Amino acid sequence: MRSIITAVIVAAALAPAAQLAAQVPINEWPVPYADSRPRDPYVDSQNRVWFVGQVGNYIAYLDPATGKFRRYEIEDGALPHNLIVDQKDMVWYAGNGNGHIGKLDPATGKVTRYPMPPDVRDPHTLVFDGKGDIWFTVQQSNYVGRLRTATGKIDVIKVPSGGARPYGIEVDSKGRPWFNEFGNEKLATVDPATLKITEYSMPNERSRGRRIAITSDDRIWYVDYSRGYLGRFDPASKQFKEWALPGGTSALPYAMEVDDKDRLWVVETGSQPNRMVGFDPKTEKFFGITPIPSGGGTVRHMMFDKRSGQIWFGTDNNTIGRAVVTGANAPPSS
Repeated sequence: MRSIITAVIVAAALAPAAQLAAQVPINEWPVPYADSRPRDPYVDSQNRVWFVGQVGNYIAYLDPATGKFRRYEIEDGALPHNLIVDQKDMVWYAGNGNGHIGKLDPATGKVTRYPMPPDVRDPHTLVFDGKGDIWFTVQQSNYVGRLRTATGKIDVIKVPSGGARPYGIEVDSKGRPWFNEFGNEKLATVDPATLKITEYSMPNERSRGRRIAITSDDRIWYVDYSRGYLGRFDPASKQFKEWALPGGTSALPYAMEVDDKDRLWVVETGSQPNRMVGFDPKTEKFFGITPIPSGGGTVRHMMFDKRSGQIWFGTDNNTIGRAVVTGANAPPSS
């Protein structure tokens, strides 16, 4: 208990109490497919909010204007872990359970499979680069990869560190993917031309980064799940800086995202209800601590929709949630 109280005092020193208490508006929609772990929503051009049912073997979307859902069945054993939507509204998902990436055409329901090479069993998290190709992590198999969406060609790269467990992944303005190594204390990047991986050790050997975000200055941000910190890595100077989260050592920060004001949003999953916490890099202060109304269970991944100023997330309590973080209805950060 003492460590939690101390951590909260440290966080409070970074921002006035009024800022910490200024909550963001959050709404949630119960998903009508029971106990299916809906997760990793992504908004398409028609404002449909797509998500996977990780333990339900489905892809679905929510129409937030009507509250209606539509479900597409996929193959048994796929255990979809994550999805992203391209500019043509094709839905790409990670078949974590049986080693493939799938593309769903919503108009026809047809799924095109892209099988992984041998020994690459569990594609995990997907992200587009500026060319429309997909970079992805493969946690248990210890790879990262690239899928050329135009041709279906797949390149995979073994992570140099054994047991690295590559996890969250994002792409910077130069087209370089960056990813967390959840099995150790490292961040890493891939040179897209040579496919060479470069690893960087975080300051504390107990650190375990789970998700990653990149601000407009190409600085790399991560959540340290094991220690309860938000961290920043500057690739230009090779310097790290860290801030203790308001929840302290029991915060268990997991999902994170960056908005169009370069503010970071982190979900502390160590508390019930889970809490969404904002951080402004300009002031280096936390703000807007907001409990997830359903409790959250665990919020694992988030997507920021810059058109609406909203962050979308799924919860283990079988809901899809929306937080308004920028725009007219959002609270100020300072």
